[in-house]
Amino acid sequence: MELHQLDLNLLVVFNQLLIERRVSKVADNLGISQPAVSNSLAKMRRIFGDDLFLRTPKGMEPTPFADQLAESVSYALAMIHSGVNQRTTFEPATAKRAFTIGMTDIGEIYFLPALMDRLRRDAPGVTLSTMRNAAINLRDELESGKIDLALGLLPQLKAGFFQRRLFSQSYVCLMRRGHRLDKRRISLAEFSNAEHLVVISAGTGHGKVDELLLRSGVERKIQLTVPHYVSVGHILRGSDLIATVPERLADRLVEPFGLAKVPHPAKLPDVAINVFWHAKYHRSPANRWLRDVVFDLFGSEAPATTAWQAGFAVPSTARSSPTAGNC
Repeated sequence: MELHQLDLNLLVVFNQLLIERRVSKVADNLGISQPAVSNSLAKMRRIFGDDLFLRTPKGMEPTPFADQLAESVSYALAMIHSGVNQRTTFEPATAKRAFTIGMTDIGEIYFLPALMDRLRRDAPGVTLSTMRNAAINLRDELESGKIDLALGLLPQLKAGFFQRRLFSQSYVCLMRRGHRLDKRRISLAEFSNAEHLVVISAGTGHGKVDELLLRSGVERKIQLTVPHYVSVGHILRGSDLIATVPERLADRLVEPFGLAKVPHPAKLPDVAINVFWHAKYHRSPANRWLRDVVFDLFGSEAPATTAWQAGFAVPSTARSSPTAGNC
């Protein structure tokens, strides 16, 4: 099939059906009638020789062929949108602009102090908000532009997103200074016999640590479970509990709370913390500037020869541009 045989507007309807799964919602989003959406779907069915979407109680479910088309269509439309809406410059010193970054409570502890200090000096008119990645539909918020960047360990972000590595980090054991395990090394037996604080960090990849420990046969005496990391320093400071946490979070908590960190006795893989942004805003000067700031402040790894986004290589200009990630 040649491109001149296909109306670009049909692909817009196709992409909206992938997102919304309901004809009425697509019609509202595009400002057209429901029969117009149905007619566009009928045309695409004839062109592609496939039903594309099947009506179910849950909405319009894509066929395997539609799923196959989805990534390429989403990427192509995002690039076109970015190109036609491109602005030439972003002047941080004079800009009046609000940005929103998706991150966890770890990200707020690790990233925000240095990031806010940079904005105060270089972009006094720029304001920043954060959204907890687990509290929202991160994919939709990034695509709509309500969130500019997402930072962290986010395996759920694939098709339609660029990403770039900020750094890798290991897990460590964290405890109060003077704890009986506050020493250079601890054994697996000592780790298992200790009383543990466990953080269930929904919406991030950090929860896999607990799965890995279980699969490795490492048992723990779990005395307390909490849903986030923000209280960890306060709890450990006044107890004999120990916690398994990412090393850069531990580095931020050690001094303010009088804590100690020791290498983890279990063989846990390092985790990669990345910056994610939607392909639609890849060429946005404001988004590129914010990515550059984040990379300059926190990027401790040189970019790979090719960075990857949903199976597409990021161009070299993007690898040297500003971009961001989640802790």
